[in-house]
Amino acid sequence: MSERRSDPARADDGERAFFGRRKGHKLRPHQADLVAHLLPHLALDIAQDAPANTREIFDPAAEELRLEIGFGGGEHLAAEAQNFPATGFIGCEPYVNGMAKILAQIEAHNIGNIRLFAGDAAELLAWLPNSSLSRIDLIHPDPWPKRRHWKRRFVQDKTIAAMARVLRSGGEFRFVCDIDDYCAWTLSHLARSPDFVWLAERADDFRLPWAGYTMTRYGRKAAREGRKAAYLRFRRV
Repeated sequence: MSERRSDPARADDGERAFFGRRKGHKLRPHQADLVAHLLPHLALDIAQDAPANTREIFDPAAEELRLEIGFGGGEHLAAEAQNFPATGFIGCEPYVNGMAKILAQIEAHNIGNIRLFAGDAAELLAWLPNSSLSRIDLIHPDPWPKRRHWKRRFVQDKTIAAMARVLRSGGEFRFVCDIDDYCAWTLSHLARSPDFVWLAERADDFRLPWAGYTMTRYGRKAAREGRKAAYLRFRRV
């Protein structure tokens, strides 16, 4: 699960790592069946060249394409996919338990506009064509609070440049976090990028969720424990 546990910016050794080190609690039999039989039908194969028109990953072709990096339990991703059926969604999550959870929701609600990538988000960004996405979401990522681990945070100059390449002009990067230090880190890194503009005009623009936001299980837990999240939106210029 990505929220505070996954590390979507770091690569590992493909499926062996995904089904090994990146596995948490033992899957229930039906979850294991979904991973074995449903996931292969929805998984992106980045060993193959990306289609020139990535909207054609979906049938029928999606009107636009969005990416959620480290979707955790999948609450936000599943809700967005159901609310925007003409949009195609790619969910990236390196933990098999998170994959099992989103697969269960896809099956239960017959969601047809989600494709999945069980690995390193940096590799997925490198695979996607220029200007192919309208939005990227990163919600409650692992903050890596120790200074010596800051290099493991997803938000880095290199990944910001990678996101800028795949986002179309006017597209957005949206970031949610309840750790002040990581919010400040993200603001400072995005501020020095020539490719993004922070959209906040007043305090409530980052203190309150944007319209239609689906609160995740981790977000509700953080609120119960008195931690206030920031909701940051950046537009690709």
